[in-house]
Amino acid sequence: MNEPIPVTRAVDHGTAKLMPDVDRERAWLLTVDGAPQSYVDLDAPQHLEFEYARRLGHVLDTVAAPGRPLDVLHLGGGALTLPRYVAATRPGSRQDVVDADKALLDLVAEHLPLPGDSRIALHAADARAWLESAPDDSADVLVADVFGGSRVPAHLTTLSYAREAGRVLRADGVYAANLADGAPFAFLRSQLATFAEVFEELALIAEPGVLRGRRFGNALLVAAHRPVAITDLARLTAADAFPARVEHGPALRRFTGDARPVGDADAVPSPEPPDGAFGIG
Repeated sequence: MNEPIPVTRAVDHGTAKLMPDVDRERAWLLTVDGAPQSYVDLDAPQHLEFEYARRLGHVLDTVAAPGRPLDVLHLGGGALTLPRYVAATRPGSRQDVVDADKALLDLVAEHLPLPGDSRIALHAADARAWLESAPDDSADVLVADVFGGSRVPAHLTTLSYAREAGRVLRADGVYAANLADGAPFAFLRSQLATFAEVFEELALIAEPGVLRGRRFGNALLVAAHRPVAITDLARLTAADAFPARVEHGPALRRFTGDARPVGDADAVPSPEPPDGAFGIG
């Protein structure tokens, strides 16, 4: 049996590399320009290696009864880790994945093929343009994990973008976004203020060290028109190898402070990670 070998290819937005995991027979790490993007185990799609992916998995696990199929829109594709997870844990789900990098989608489809019955459709398009053309009330969950390099693009941070997300989600739908920031959290606070204009319920999931401003890191923004499963999310995230905290309610409003919603005219990308930060992985 041939040993898997790394694959390197120029894609639309950098150089992608697929590297086999020596400890797991059919597992791969995807990097783009050296930054870790995704980890996939083709034999165990329920395995989520990266902490932020595991937290997104917890959100997906708690939005509906276990095993219930969902309609999920993924903005940002990577190696399709979360779509594979949903297909495995909620068979029959219908999923659309939107990524601006067609060459990256082609690379992943070629070397890490999806199961034939996965019901995952891939679309090479700008995330916001796709969202603006999507039908009303068409998604149970919207997962946003879009990074240009190591930064969330500015046009995916605004109030008009948040309103489009609210329009596409069903009344009981949930929005979950992977963001990155560090103290003094100007970007993260602005995102909370922006989505608070559209959604009744907000939660933020991050490691305590990140929330205390000790280091730059990932934070998940969860937004919904209905109460989210805070107790379940807190239990699941606290049990991870790198435990996280779930902030909501008055504590989250205090964290947001006097931040203002972001308009299209004044939108900026998320901050550049400092040297030594893991960026989006």
